[in-house]
Amino acid sequence: MVDDALPEHVARNRAYWDGMAASWIARGALQWAASEPTWGIWGIPESEVGMFPDRLEGCDTIELGCGTGYVSAWLARRGAQPAGIDSSSRQLETARSFQQRHGLHFPLHLCNAEATPFADASFDFAISEHGASVWCDPYRWIPEAARLLRPGGQLSFLTGSPIFMLFAPDDDDVPAGETLVRPYFGMHRFDWPGDPSVEFHLPHGEMLRLLRRSGLEPLDLIELQAPPGATTEFGYVTPEWGRKWPSEEVWIARRHG
Repeated sequence: MVDDALPEHVARNRAYWDGMAASWIARGALQWAASEPTWGIWGIPESEVGMFPDRLEGCDTIELGCGTGYVSAWLARRGAQPAGIDSSSRQLETARSFQQRHGLHFPLHLCNAEATPFADASFDFAISEHGASVWCDPYRWIPEAARLLRPGGQLSFLTGSPIFMLFAPDDDDVPAGETLVRPYFGMHRFDWPGDPSVEFHLPHGEMLRLLRRSGLEPLDLIELQAPPGATTEFGYVTPEWGRKWPSEEVWIARRHG
């Protein structure tokens, strides 16, 4: 898929992540080597979050915005048959290098999560951790994820909390404070000053309605709290802030039968 055929925000985010890919290699190496999945900027264990279904063995899974591919690697180690997609060819190059290093291979596709080449009902489980869930338009990628799922299939995604977005400054290196800086109603697309990337975040009510319109039954909303003693390499939030309010959240939904 050439950039001219991509929506404007997808093309911008592809260029952004191609440029950022090298800076995520070290983090990807740690995540590929991890014995247990951990989620989000606070590294909360899967045993406490529950993004994965109870049964994964033999399941066809799709990671939407796979980056370095570590989530799909975790799925493969639990017996799933994963595929990963990402709009950044550089990120996929990193993912393939980790596949070689760990001897763990699964399909990786360069494509846009808002319009994938897969047939209807191709997968049992779809997942995104700060992939399509942040960098694609939810009004496009969530219906597409629902289309890809078989009846009863599960969608899990981790994204930024809209509560956090109310407090987040425009400067990514400045941590969120305790003063509201933008309105809640109408929240959708975020174009950051001096930053070519585009993010998307929806209020809770609108996300709930979008899931239902897409044929998905919301099962849970897990607002992630920074654990005691937590640290993070990201400058936009402090552990003290993350103990009081959620900077990230997980949605879990099931495709109607």
